[in-house]
Amino acid sequence: MGTFSIWHWLIVLLIVVMVFGTKKLKNIGTDLGSAVKGFKEGMKEASADEAQQPAAGQVTNAASKASADAIDVQAKEKS
Repeated sequence: MGTFSIWHWLIVLLIVVMVFGTKKLKNIGTDLGSAVKGFKEGMKEASADEAQQPAAGQVTNAASKASADAIDVQAKEKS
């Protein structure tokens, strides 16, 4: 009783098809597929944007040339 056989799943599938109909199930599948495709494209765009931007703490060449004479110090509070 703990596991379902293939016959249980076939009966459940048959009931789902009878309730929703094949056309509605096809539309749901198409919508789900386009959503997954859009998500994958969004992830590719996000990773491409991250590759173009330097990571936090990194200095680009343009910024290092502009601040070549600057001295980086850490201020201490008076106690």
